[in-house]
Amino acid sequence: MSDAGVIHDIGYQRYEGPRLGRPAVFGAIYQHGLRAAFGLGRSAKAKIFPWLVAGIVLLTAVINGAVKAQTNGQIVLFDYFSFDDTMSWLVIFFVAIVAPELVSRDMRSGVLPLYFSRPLRAFDYIGAKFVALATAVFLLLGVPQFIMFLFGAFTTDDGAKGVWNEFLDLAPGWGYTLIWAVLFASISLLIASFTGKRAFAAGGIVAFFLMTAPVVGVLSILPSTTANHLAGLASPMSLLVGVQSWLRGRNDLDLNIGDFGVVYGIEAFCLVAAALLLLLARYRKVASL
Repeated sequence: MSDAGVIHDIGYQRYEGPRLGRPAVFGAIYQHGLRAAFGLGRSAKAKIFPWLVAGIVLLTAVINGAVKAQTNGQIVLFDYFSFDDTMSWLVIFFVAIVAPELVSRDMRSGVLPLYFSRPLRAFDYIGAKFVALATAVFLLLGVPQFIMFLFGAFTTDDGAKGVWNEFLDLAPGWGYTLIWAVLFASISLLIASFTGKRAFAAGGIVAFFLMTAPVVGVLSILPSTTANHLAGLASPMSLLVGVQSWLRGRNDLDLNIGDFGVVYGIEAFCLVAAALLLLLARYRKVASL
């Protein structure tokens, strides 16, 4: 055999270790997405906006807790429910930056075919991204709520009973925060999935929430009482206020939903389901290419 025909052993070997499969891939994508949401493992520039938003939300919670503690609970700027509603625009800007980071970058860099060439399905991919963004939004709001709880728990005059009562206020507040996280994550990821340009995706997300908000104002001033009660269905933010009113059995909030609380709950569920199904259809098409 001539020198040109010699086969050299350069050390390639078959992999004989454990194959972790789809759950491990799902977990890796989820962990990477959650870290990316707060700029962890990336440049300092990528950390500025998410941590600026988180800092503002945390500072608001500290001020609220301090005021409550100094006045022995007589003055409360926000309760656990209204805290989410007050921070709504910060949440919108947060998901407008993070959602394109999670999905638009992969689309633009052309790595999706590589993802789907492995034992990874479109459902796994969007599921991991969705759970990562929902977790990030929940942490953004839930951690400050916990700080508010600590202020209330350590300044109560009723001992263990006071701490328990404060926790009973926190728990449903966290439940409401979870609804916020699920709804905003599903909508923002769906919008971001239609373009590989992050600036366009971020603008589309903000525009969606901006354009739907005035519709609520128009419907709320119509002479029809039914239209006034259903006005909140036109915008995700007012939709969540309606869900809160329904779950708490209160109609004294900023939005009067009348007897249509169930309608608000159904729309919130259907909106999340529709967004996730559309995302699944979108990425199944990509996976089949």
